[in-house]
Amino acid sequence: MNYPHEMTHASVRGTELAVPENLLRLSVGIEDVEDLIDDVEKALAGL
Repeated sequence: MNYPHEMTHASVRGTELAVPENLLRLSVGIEDVEDLIDDVEKALAGL
């Protein structure tokens, strides 16, 4: 998980190419859907 506003799109802040500050990018693989949901729920529970 990363924050494009702070990372990949930091150089375009304030331009028409800027992304919202609250946008999260979640990259996942080819795991079973239930495993992915379980992982996300565990991560969010730890916040």
